[in-house]
Amino acid sequence: MGQADYREHPAPPGLGLACVWSQSVSGDAEPYAQRVVPDACIDLILADWEGEIHVAGPDTRPFFADIPPGGSLFGVRFRPGMAAPALGLPADALRDDRVPLRELWGGAADALADAAAVDADPAAVLARAVAVRLRSADPPDPIVSPLVAALAPEMYGSAVQPTAPNERVASHRPSAASHEIVLGGEVSVRTAATRLGISERQLRRRSLAVFGYGPKTLQRVLRFQRALTLARAGGSLAAVAYDTGYADQAHLAHDVRDLAGVPLTDLLGPDAAGAAAP
Repeated sequence: MGQADYREHPAPPGLGLACVWSQSVSGDAEPYAQRVVPDACIDLILADWEGEIHVAGPDTRPFFADIPPGGSLFGVRFRPGMAAPALGLPADALRDDRVPLRELWGGAADALADAAAVDADPAAVLARAVAVRLRSADPPDPIVSPLVAALAPEMYGSAVQPTAPNERVASHRPSAASHEIVLGGEVSVRTAATRLGISERQLRRRSLAVFGYGPKTLQRVLRFQRALTLARAGGSLAAVAYDTGYADQAHLAHDVRDLAGVPLTDLLGPDAAGAAAP
């Protein structure tokens, strides 16, 4: 299997984006099989060998993308809960799927792909298109911002740092509020609904539309991502399990294998397939 060069950079502020990124395989390499693991994010991705933009995620299971020799991907990654206004449809319509952007934006998607393909920075072109879409998007549901803050606080309020090659894990400094959602005992769906002033059924419906997941699945994916970040930073697996709220190391191992399809140790090495591609 070939190797891919993955590069990630901070996104323009104010667009709800976690980062802009690119990934390429040299022309003399073998095809590269990229493992993409769930992270609660949605990406817009241009594959230069196809000349087409796709929308990726949010995932609940591993996804595999093949990048041919000489091929490059360029993408923008939305923070959890931030893609629906720009895309114009609920996030759960995209769960575990890869959809041509043309199906959502029509001919504008083809024009965007053409413009990005000839630009020196295709990912920046995608980010500018997101900005244009947001200016003309419908006003957000008034519960959306509190919902994002209540269910995914660790994804907001801190700068996204570039990650190492083949990773799709942003380095965040979790706020104190994030500990009760992701690290310590997780807030129950009932408690979250009460704090938001809505019913549990409304919370689930709105969470599906905003994140693509119900509240418990969202918490599970975010906890997995936090565990992966801590493990890649060198934490022992026992300490990682404790710090991220798993019952024990066996619980962590089971959850990682269920979400990523491989043991956690397979995601830690420098040559491990990460999750940066579509």
